[in-house]
Amino acid sequence: MRSERRSTARGQTTQDFAIGIGIFLLSVAVVFAGISSVTTPTDPVGDAERGQADRIADRLVAEFAAHNELDGDRLADALEAGGTDRLLELEGGPADEGSVRLERLDGTTLERADGSPVLEAETTPYEGQPAASSARIVALEGSFELESGADDPASRLVVRVWT
Repeated sequence: MRSERRSTARGQTTQDFAIGIGIFLLSVAVVFAGISSVTTPTDPVGDAERGQADRIADRLVAEFAAHNELDGDRLADALEAGGTDRLLELEGGPADEGSVRLERLDGTTLERADGSPVLEAETTPYEGQPAASSARIVALEGSFELESGADDPASRLVVRVWT
């Protein structure tokens, strides 16, 4: 009689194991896909703003630099005359506001001997809103009397746009 029970009892088959593991792996993959999309931060700055910042930086270097030596006097005069408003209009795009500044490579503002910035122009003051920026490494050329310790020939031209 015992032998009859064994023949009618069913154990786990290879197909049952394969289906169970397949469902388990599919469930794990769905959970990880869902978690990554939930935890990824949304970027408030779009590709259009990044493109606009790149175009403005490229244009400034093309118009006011020769062999990456930025003519700071001409650029400062042009920005004072037309301002960054003109650059934003010419380059088109979603950004309403922007700024152009010249910094040292460590990120601090490059200043003249009197403490004023060598080049800093903006449409309105930046107040921490999301912004796209683009930077170009240039050498500064011009009649600037720079602060002490600003002997490094390389500077960073930073263009930032925001809406």
